[in-house]
Amino acid sequence: MQLMHCGRISHPSMLPGGALPVAPSAIQPKGQVWTATGQQDLVTPHELSLPEIAQVIDDYRLATRRALAAGFDGVELHTASGYLPEQFLSSGSNQRQDAYGSSVANRARFVLEVLSAMVAEAGGDRVGIKISPEMGFNDITDANPEETYTYLVDQLQRFNLAYLHVALFGAKLDYHALLKPKFNGAYLVGGGLDQATAQAALAAGRADATVFG
Repeated sequence: MQLMHCGRISHPSMLPGGALPVAPSAIQPKGQVWTATGQQDLVTPHELSLPEIAQVIDDYRLATRRALAAGFDGVELHTASGYLPEQFLSSGSNQRQDAYGSSVANRARFVLEVLSAMVAEAGGDRVGIKISPEMGFNDITDANPEETYTYLVDQLQRFNLAYLHVALFGAKLDYHALLKPKFNGAYLVGGGLDQATAQAALAAGRADATVFG
């Protein structure tokens, strides 16, 4: 089961009490969101405080517990598509100057702490992560994505995750060649595949499995 948090890619009309969406920094993303009354501009989100970040991390832990209790085999942390984990990871959406921002290590901290909470509940062999470097969806940007994702994947080794799912959509760099050798579990390739390209990736050893969605 994929666990995701929209972060700033939401709207007060869809949140309890008309609350603002949350994000690492109070930066309004470009674009619109579908609401009950049609498309509306995305709004400037509420910047999460340190206690609020801790609560969101605990929410992921509880979601993992409930997914397993409901009978799912495992959980995947959605760290793509411009949603909250990628908002923390990316320099364009994260301009914090505390322990969760500025350096690549600090920007990756949220993702790694969420994974730690999920693994504590489920075990690493029942947790995966999805990333999509340079996807650009939902107004997400990063000044140095090669550095960001190299650092992140290097840090994943401690968790002994079930898999790393990397979906590419027009990235300039061959992230599969860069990241697969760094990961010690199953490497899943996704994004724009058809039967022929999926089979070719498997035959060439560029993927342990391929993903369609």
